Amino acid sequence: MSGGFTGLGVGPGPEGLLPVAALRALQAADVIYAPRSRVSDSSVALDALRGLDFPRDRVREVEFLMDGDDRRIGEHYAALAREIAARGRAGEQVVYLTIGDAMTYSTLGYLVAALRAEAPDLPTRVLPGVTSYATAAALTGFSLGEGKERVLILPCPDDLDDLRADLLGHDLTVLMKVGRRLPGVLALLDELGIAQHCALAHRLGLDGEVVLPSLGGAGSGGGVPDAAKLGYLSVLLIRRQPPQRFKENK
Repeated sequence: MSGGFTGLGVGPGPEGLLPVAALRALQAADVIYAPRSRVSDSSVALDALRGLDFPRDRVREVEFLMDGDDRRIGEHYAALAREIAARGRAGEQVVYLTIGDAMTYSTLGYLVAALRAEAPDLPTRVLPGVTSYATAAALTGFSLGEGKERVLILPCPDDLDDLRADLLGHDLTVLMKVGRRLPGVLALLDELGIAQHCALAHRLGLDGEVVLPSLGGAGSGGGVPDAAKLGYLSVLLIRRQPPQRFKENK
């Protein structure tokens, strides 16, 4: 094939975090797929590219689907893979945008798998992006692991007892896909007495951004405004113990 496919992680939202290689791919693309939720007026992934110079007339918004129905998800991305494969056979360079990192809890994984099944001869590459949790850690001064600390990256479980076991079994937990569970999670952190050395980031670089370096008092509602609404596009950085700094032996 003379065409090809590139999946791009566009970062969590702040302008300027897109890798140089990703910007070059955008500028060379014949078509750029920008996923957009049914309930959103714009593509969050496209919003993350504000201020960058690339051919916006080549952008095509497509539905972002992640409703928990594996059959519908599979059909959706199989149909999109067929469309992209046809463009690749016609010699087009196709780019697909995804928020955050390209392959960390990303729908891009479904599309890449569907493309490999539909068109194994299509040149396909994925360019990683900056993760939301790395950005949140940098903004809050939260160290994502010191020495031999164990770090767990976890989609928030529905059962808070399961989450309790996960938190107590690891030194640090990066909690993603929190959603409506956020008030219960905050109450659990408060109950465990660890909220003060945990951090939260919401809609990084986008309208309505909230960055909280500490969640002290979160369980009572004092630390997090509108907790019921902040779970979406949010990441929690959770420490089981206060950070331990290494001291030189004397």
